[in-house]
Amino acid sequence: MRFSFFTFLFLLQLQISSAVEFKGKFEQGSFILGKTEPGSNVFIDKRKIRVSDQGFFAFGLDRDRKNDVTIRIHKDSKLTTINKKVLKRKYKIQRIDGLPPKQVTPPPEVYERIKKDNKLIGQARSLDTSYVFFKDKFIYPIEKYIITGVYGSQRILNGKPRRPHYGIDFHAPEGTPVKAMMDGEVTLAENDMYFTGGTLIFDHGHGISTLFMHMKDINVKVGQKVKRGEIVGTLGQSGRATGPHLDIRLNWFDVKLDPATILNLN
Repeated sequence: MRFSFFTFLFLLQLQISSAVEFKGKFEQGSFILGKTEPGSNVFIDKRKIRVSDQGFFAFGLDRDRKNDVTIRIHKDSKLTTINKKVLKRKYKIQRIDGLPPKQVTPPPEVYERIKKDNKLIGQARSLDTSYVFFKDKFIYPIEKYIITGVYGSQRILNGKPRRPHYGIDFHAPEGTPVKAMMDGEVTLAENDMYFTGGTLIFDHGHGISTLFMHMKDINVKVGQKVKRGEIVGTLGQSGRATGPHLDIRLNWFDVKLDPATILNLN
């Protein structure tokens, strides 16, 4: 049987689409869930990533990513290459002037403490375990809340641009119970970090982690396994917080992602 050139391209596209499935929007800050044939090797750009025994994998797109993403799937002697355009987002910018200098820049005497905190957080985010909890539906960490901060927004304080906000802020009364968003393992549990106060990090596998900041009470410890919906502590205003709220973060290793992309993922 002979095929026209266009029929050949159509069949080739079917073969490519059957090799991998994606869940998530290819947009700056997004979490992407992938599924391919078990036993495949997957490369995101030039980085080889972990693939589960069932063919699941995960990755994310940086807040300011400008270039498209290239996914390569190796299976036996076959290579599938997929190029995805990454959509740009617009972020909120807020200018605040007249603040005391201490509220804009930390005093030099706390720099070593900040450096130590960042090292602990970096170590917890660097884990590449075989857990596949990330493939299931995440839940909201508290029941009743007002969202007061969103991913990607940036403040300019006294004319100086600050680092963008990489999480979602949930305002609620101090002491509100906080739940694990997904099954995982506690990889960091600190009561008093300089910026983030009471801080928790949960590993969900393949470099995907969630982070809770400004906790009042922490009810879990490092190495403990938690279940989705389990109470892990209470909401507070510890660290550099101006009021009671829970700041949640989502990471793929050191890539900071928008938590909304796991909460809205069907």
